[in-house]
Amino acid sequence: MNIKPFILLFVFTFLMGNDPSYQNGVSAYNSRALNASGMLANPDQINLAINAFKKAQQNPNYELDAGVYLLQCYYYKGKFVAQEDDSKKVIFSLGKDLGELLIEKYPKSAPVRYWYLVNLGSWSEIYGLFAAAKEGVADLMRKHSEIIIDLDPNYSNGGGYFMLGAVHFKSPYIPFILSWPSNDEALNFLTKAHETGKATPTQTVYLARSFYKDKQKEKAIQLLTVLISQPLSDDEPVEDFEKHHEAKGYLADWN
Repeated sequence: MNIKPFILLFVFTFLMGNDPSYQNGVSAYNSRALNASGMLANPDQINLAINAFKKAQQNPNYELDAGVYLLQCYYYKGKFVAQEDDSKKVIFSLGKDLGELLIEKYPKSAPVRYWYLVNLGSWSEIYGLFAAAKEGVADLMRKHSEIIIDLDPNYSNGGGYFMLGAVHFKSPYIPFILSWPSNDEALNFLTKAHETGKATPTQTVYLARSFYKDKQKEKAIQLLTVLISQPLSDDEPVEDFEKHHEAKGYLADWN
C-alpha cells in the first residue's frame, strides 16, 4: 500500500487547519495592552494583529474568525491608539465597511453583527449626529441588535441586549422621525445585559447612566461605586481603565 498520498493529505489538512497567521494574530491581539499607559495603547501589538488577521483572511477556513478579530482590532486601534479624529475616522470606517461585507457573507454570525455595531457606534460618535442621521445609524443599530438577540442572546455577555439598550439610551427622541427611543426600554435592555453572563464595566456604566436619567440616583451611584472598587482585569486593562475613568467622572458630577 502506498501511504505517501495519505501523508501528503494529512500534511495539507494540518496546514489548512492551523494557519500560523491566525495564531500570530490571536497572540498579538491578546498582548494588545503591552506597554499601554492608562487609556493610551502602544500601537505595536495591535498593528501586528491587524496584519496577521488580514493574511489569515485569505485562508477560507479562517475568513470568518479572522474577520471578527479584525473588527475587534479596528475598534481597539481607533479607540485607544489613534489620537486625532481624522485617524479615528479612517480606522472606524475600515471596521464599518468590513462589518457590512462580513454581514452580507455571514448573515447568521452574531459576533460579526456585534463587532460591526461596536465600530458603527464609534464611527457615528466621531462623524457626528448629522452623518449618523444620514446613515440611519440608530435604526441600523436597533435592527442588528434585535438580530443578535435572535441569533445568540448570550453572545458577549448579552451583547445584543446591551447594544439595544445603548441605542435607546443615546438616540434622541425626534417626533415623526425617530419616535422609538425610550429610556424605559433602555433600562429594560441594559438590565437584561447586566444580568446575562458576566456584567462588564461598559454595561455597568451605561446602566448607571440610565438609572440616573430615570431619577434613580442612589442605584446609579451604587453601581459605579462598586465598579471603581474593583481591580482592572488582566485581559482588558485599557478598556477597564477607560470605564473606571468615566465612572469617576460621573460620580464627581452626581455627588
